[in-house]
Amino acid sequence: MPHLDHYLAIQAFVIVLLFSSIASAAIVEHVFHVTNVLVKPLCKEQMIPTVNGSLPGPTINVREGDTLVVHVINNSTYNITIHWHGVFQLKSSWMDGANMITQCPIEPSYNFTYRFDIIGQEGTLLWHAHVVNLRATLHGALIIRPRSTHLYPFPKPYKEVLLIFEQWWNMDVGLLSIQPAPISDAYLINGLAGDLYPCSKNRMYKLKVVQGKTYLLRIMNAALNKHLFFKIANHNVTVVAVDAVYTTPYVSDVMMLTPGQSVDALLTADQAIGMYYMYIKSYNSADQVSPFPPNTTTRGLIVYEGATSSSSSPAAIPLMPEMNDQTTAHRFSSNITSLVGGPHWTPVPRHVDETMFVTVGFGFDKPSGEVDGSLNNYTFVLPKTVPLQEAYFYNITGVYTDDFPNQPPLRFDYANFEPRTDYENMMMYPERKTSVKTLGFNTTVEIVVQNTKIVTKESHPMHLHGFNFYVLGYGFGNYDPTRDARTLNLVNPQMRNTVAVPSLGWVVLRFIANNPGVWMFHCHMDAHLPFGMITAFIVLNGPTPETSLQPPPSNLPQCSRIYQPPTTNVDLSY
Repeated sequence: MPHLDHYLAIQAFVIVLLFSSIASAAIVEHVFHVTNVLVKPLCKEQMIPTVNGSLPGPTINVREGDTLVVHVINNSTYNITIHWHGVFQLKSSWMDGANMITQCPIEPSYNFTYRFDIIGQEGTLLWHAHVVNLRATLHGALIIRPRSTHLYPFPKPYKEVLLIFEQWWNMDVGLLSIQPAPISDAYLINGLAGDLYPCSKNRMYKLKVVQGKTYLLRIMNAALNKHLFFKIANHNVTVVAVDAVYTTPYVSDVMMLTPGQSVDALLTADQAIGMYYMYIKSYNSADQVSPFPPNTTTRGLIVYEGATSSSSSPAAIPLMPEMNDQTTAHRFSSNITSLVGGPHWTPVPRHVDETMFVTVGFGFDKPSGEVDGSLNNYTFVLPKTVPLQEAYFYNITGVYTDDFPNQPPLRFDYANFEPRTDYENMMMYPERKTSVKTLGFNTTVEIVVQNTKIVTKESHPMHLHGFNFYVLGYGFGNYDPTRDARTLNLVNPQMRNTVAVPSLGWVVLRFIANNPGVWMFHCHMDAHLPFGMITAFIVLNGPTPETSLQPPPSNLPQCSRIYQPPTTNVDLSY
């Protein structure tokens, strides 16, 4: 029989582990001063809202298990919220920062403090404003590293490098809600437009590397409305995480990121000493219904130590995919798998409690003829005076209806839509309402998201707040449950918080609704938010106080002035 000293030694070891775990957690505190500042990425000086005067905004560095506290002081002229894109917000859903879903906006001259724990996540995420269009300039990186006692599940890199891709307009961001949406004037890498644009010849992002060393690139697409290809001349990268979830190492020479997605990738400087361009370029998944700007490409430069402009050959240029290369985009998106057994990995739940089939696309508002977004033939209308979660928590009636359907009202040829009957014609006119779906606590939900050809065809990056989901499969055409269910990956599917639903295609998602609160599910093309391409899930409380939605903080912003974008006539010619 083991000696008492043995048990005491084990107990002491457990106590040491407990205290070392507690000691490894920290409170990380930031102050976000939101102000309007003058910047000049191109030829025109422009007043924009920024956080702490920078574009992109400040990078937040935390470790898994830390508590993050961000004091937002709004000295801009806009109503704002800050959304922590991809953060689970376990037991802190009031901190999600979704405008009129979990909170009223922070009005000018007011402030609000976000406080939440970072639990069960490692990798690169995005923070951004969640009032229409303001995320164009109010955004930055949230980097979650392993606890100090843990290691990355890949070789330690020599250095880490942050790459944030952005869109730029030479106009007031408050006017970007004008329809049709104005075309951006440039793309930026870490705030710089590069040498292919006027007035930016000497303002290009440069990454200096040492031959033979490996770098962890933390890449995110913070663009409002554009999928982007990314490629480095003569170099492959190894993807090791997406949306802050570790992946099976995946080697590729090109990436495609939708708005809101992030990729962590290892780059080894294994080429001859010299200079190599990195390019970002639009991926156009839609019908070419409007012209693109004259230049759809932005570039930065990788410079090897020892390379000089006088002694080296001209910088190598990558061969980029065509702007409409759906095959390349789909291959990258669909080939990634999760790292089974890696940190925070959980097996795919096999039993499904709730099955949904959700069509995504466009429609028309019948009275006005204006374009509307559509999920299962509903156009979501944001509440005007009471945030949705407050209405749910306090049982305030008349704010929303709990009737979002599990399928559209009609089965039709989604990918080849042509209205042949009055009933099919009805699908072109979604109903405008604040419709939500209630989910029981801890239920497993499977959603087939089916893209449609109503009005136009386009890839929609669907983002779910409060959860990661398993991406079990992608495909083109109409989803066939008999044929396509057999192809789903239930072993090591990638996990994400944002997924590109292929143009005229589908994805199958699965998640466990174990996070009580109200969570948006919406297209992350910012231009599609005012169209109402949104719904929300209300996840009911679990059996204990720990698994129940807590009361809101006493200083939660109150609604008194809802921002309306300017209606001034603007010359959108280019």
